Amino acid sequence: MLGKGVVGGGGGTKAPKPSFVSYVRPEEIHTNEKEVTEKEVTLHLLPGEQLLCEASTVLKYVQEDSCQHGVYGRLVCTDFKIAFLGDDESALDNDFDEKKKTLFGQLKKYPEKLIIHCKDLRVFQFCLRYTKEEEVKRIVSGIIHHTQAPKLLKRLFLFSYATAAQNNTVTDPKNHTVMFDTLKDWCWELERTKGNMKYKAVSVNEGYKVCERLPAYFVVPTPLPEENVQRFQGHGIPIWCWSCHNGSALLKMSALPKEQDDGILQIQKSFLDGVYKTIHRPPYEIVKTEDLSSNFLSLQEIQTAYSKFKQLFLIDNSTEFWDTDIKWFSLLESSSWLDIIRRCLKKAIEITECMEAQNMNVLLLEENASDLCCLISSLVQLMMDPHCRTRIGFQSLIQKEWVMGGHCFLDRCNHLRQNDKEEVPVFLLFLDCVWQLVHQHPPAFEFTETYLTVLSDSLYIPIFSTFFFNSPHQKDTNMHQRQLSLPLTQSKSSPKRGFFREETDHLIKNLLGKRISKLINSSDELQDNFREFYDSWHSKPTDYHGLLLPHIEGPEIKVWAQRYLRWIPEAQILGGGRVATMSKLLEMMEEVQSLQEKIDERHHSQQAPQAEAPCLLRNSARLSSLFPFALLQRHSSKPVLPTSGWKALGDEDDLAKREDEFVDLGDV
Repeated sequence: MLGKGVVGGGGGTKAPKPSFVSYVRPEEIHTNEKEVTEKEVTLHLLPGEQLLCEASTVLKYVQEDSCQHGVYGRLVCTDFKIAFLGDDESALDNDFDEKKKTLFGQLKKYPEKLIIHCKDLRVFQFCLRYTKEEEVKRIVSGIIHHTQAPKLLKRLFLFSYATAAQNNTVTDPKNHTVMFDTLKDWCWELERTKGNMKYKAVSVNEGYKVCERLPAYFVVPTPLPEENVQRFQGHGIPIWCWSCHNGSALLKMSALPKEQDDGILQIQKSFLDGVYKTIHRPPYEIVKTEDLSSNFLSLQEIQTAYSKFKQLFLIDNSTEFWDTDIKWFSLLESSSWLDIIRRCLKKAIEITECMEAQNMNVLLLEENASDLCCLISSLVQLMMDPHCRTRIGFQSLIQKEWVMGGHCFLDRCNHLRQNDKEEVPVFLLFLDCVWQLVHQHPPAFEFTETYLTVLSDSLYIPIFSTFFFNSPHQKDTNMHQRQLSLPLTQSKSSPKRGFFREETDHLIKNLLGKRISKLINSSDELQDNFREFYDSWHSKPTDYHGLLLPHIEGPEIKVWAQRYLRWIPEAQILGGGRVATMSKLLEMMEEVQSLQEKIDERHHSQQAPQAEAPCLLRNSARLSSLFPFALLQRHSSKPVLPTSGWKALGDEDDLAKREDEFVDLGDV
């Protein structure tokens, strides 16, 4: 990388020592500046997006084992994204100290290497060694500030985009997402589920005059006086979620505020007694209460598990991937993420059994009824209501239970970066649970895992207002009636498709799902009624238009490979895995047809023309098993032995005598 210039002397004098060191790459010395300008890639900005800082001569790594190959270009930071604009010129560099340190605040010394971990688990590495010092300071400071510094709500790019973007598209009024922002929408849902005989939609919170946490309209039991809603600002009120065909219903309730005063506690007790009497007397069925705050998962458990889990997929290079390969399963088990998914699905099945088999109402209880209540109630409806398994029904379900249900997306996704303790991926956990159902029963759903993956990505894209507020009140207050082109937040006159394009292909319904999980013997812990209900359903043929239950035994809960492994080439299958299955079948059919034509031609004593080689083989061989998010751009060959285990294996003679160790991953 370093070029040295030598200054020559006179006749017989001794040549002086080199006194000049060039920090310019040799190939750059003869580069024409006009050509560089012509090769620069244009930066595309969204409406309202502003360029903040940039740095040139940045090397973006594409790492393979110990060699670090890369491409030179510009690193750009805007108020929406970090972008790299590269040229076709490649380079090689392998001289770096591998010590890693998290950057924050004001730096005294700026790094020569920058590693960026993205929310969607992509990892980017940049070399700043050949960048001008002032540009390094600007780009590093800019990235730190706009990715880590606390923000004000109004400073989010969401508002700049909403002001600049224009929405001129028209929707089909017959096929839209129900927004549940009017009394009519709730009445329609009551009529659809036959719940209008026992429950009523109320407008007592219209204008958010009772509680800013609740939506403007919601549904409560018919005998419940509306003044009860106002008494404790919506706390302690059973709010309707969904009604079953047999008349049983799913309800949720936020707990009353904790008080120390005995007088207030007595008033709260009397109030709750009155509410419980209302929902226990006919025509209401027996009510079973599920306290999710004390008898189920804690938000801290979810946060801790996901923090460990995502580290398995933040891989910096191929060497690191294979070094961790030998202990990957144990790390996966210790994260407990798959076990948390299993527990959520199990709880949803238990509630489904109470409603379907025992004809009981179920009341979900949580401190604010905005986290685990949203998760469990959504899963129950997904299992019991086939309408929720359509694309429009699923979007309406998210709008009803999560957006109008007051899930704190702003805090749980930590969009403002003000409190890391509040950042808990509850909605992502829900999507992972949904993926388990989609993976096990693909014909039952109108959408694929690709839809779910894109939906999970949109959680962190600040142009979608759906996932950027803590409550409907906060959204209505700050958006000022602006309409965005969003997947789930359109009004009746906005686009029905929004961010989500047409499904990529029917082939991607059954993409890679690794059979890796903590093996759990759940028989002992399941109640008799639950086990009987669970086994009975799975012993019958599946009705994809009726009740749908997942398998929750350990091996059946898998890693959502398309989301978590899509950026790791080493984890992809050459040839596309299940993605390429249909292509292979079509290829075989073409070969059979070609052979049949040759036989027919020989039978008629005609010379057979040279058959063209099927192109499907070449195409499918370059597909990735994680298509459409990743294509195989390079091969990564697994080392014969993990580098971490070389020392423990001894010399070659001992190694030759040992039997090979083999781990069967099953049908991946």
